[in-house]
Amino acid sequence: MSAKYRVVDAGLREGRYNIALDQAMLELHQAGAIPDSLRFIHFLPVALIGRHQELSSEVDLDYCRGHGIGVGRRITGGGAIYLDQGQLGWELVFGRRSLPGSSLADIAREICEAAATGLRRLGVDARFRPRNDIEVDGRKLSGTGGFFDGDSMIYQGTVLVDMDPEAMVGALRIPRAKIAKRGLDSAAARVVTLRELGGGVAPAIADVEQALLAGFQTRLGLEFERGALTEAEETLARDLHASQIGRDDFVAEIDGPPGGGGVQVGVHAAAGGTITSYLRREGAAGGRVGHLLITGDFFVAPPRLIYDLESHLRGIEIESAGAAIDAFFAARPAGVATVTAADFRRSLEAALAAPAAAAAPPAG
Repeated sequence: MSAKYRVVDAGLREGRYNIALDQAMLELHQAGAIPDSLRFIHFLPVALIGRHQELSSEVDLDYCRGHGIGVGRRITGGGAIYLDQGQLGWELVFGRRSLPGSSLADIAREICEAAATGLRRLGVDARFRPRNDIEVDGRKLSGTGGFFDGDSMIYQGTVLVDMDPEAMVGALRIPRAKIAKRGLDSAAARVVTLRELGGGVAPAIADVEQALLAGFQTRLGLEFERGALTEAEETLARDLHASQIGRDDFVAEIDGPPGGGGVQVGVHAAAGGTITSYLRREGAAGGRVGHLLITGDFFVAPPRLIYDLESHLRGIEIESAGAAIDAFFAARPAGVATVTAADFRRSLEAALAAPAAAAAPPAG
């Protein structure tokens, strides 16, 4: 297979604008206005949460404000990450038929194996570890994720060239359980940088970019041609930033359970990510699903699928909710990426079995 990709590097940008560029490139690719592309991404300090995560549960907002760290919400799923000038981001925006594999998992594996192949050119033993990490000796060097939207796909990753561990640990609320299950003492010990692997010397960012390009070329047979962002991409990104992605209300769109009492919470740790369901019942004897909020660090494609699921379940009789979840996903067989209908059922069932939380007392 041989396909020519445009390679662009838009330079150092703030986090929310970089996310707006993600969305702009995806929309313009869907419209046939830009070719298959690879973009290298550089960030000012920012904490980015996944599309379905709760803001305050994942980010220490006071720390970020006090240390000049931006906060944004990605258009892709997955967990919260801290980025600054020490990391290199990369993303592929392409037609889903231009790479081998029919499912998101298959294509993701091919892309991650290609990225790992390239990083090994830097003298490190980089290996893909499902579901979306590239590791060296069990420590994370790169995280990745993406989704389909129609016939277009966006797939992204970051490479830890260097890192400020104090900023990462301060900006993110990383659950102790997530660290403990890997037998590590701290969040910083879970990751490794190319600087550490290089004995205190970090490779030049340009060399990391060239290594990744070589990996994609060798493993996937891609050809590259240097280019630049079009005016259409910059214009749409500015519009998306101003109207949605750059706004505080978009970033805080999911920020905790429904207010008041009577909320039941169910958590299911699936292989493809953790799903948390916040449920309030309604109707006679609480026999129907009322307000429902589903959050977590899972990946689904497209991301709006979760909002459709929440709407689909509202008003459903409790005893029919599980079957309704199965029917919803049966009608959308290509939608879910890293979690299944059964995983959503287990999260909802855990909520139904949980006691309802009491309303918080009024402030003051």
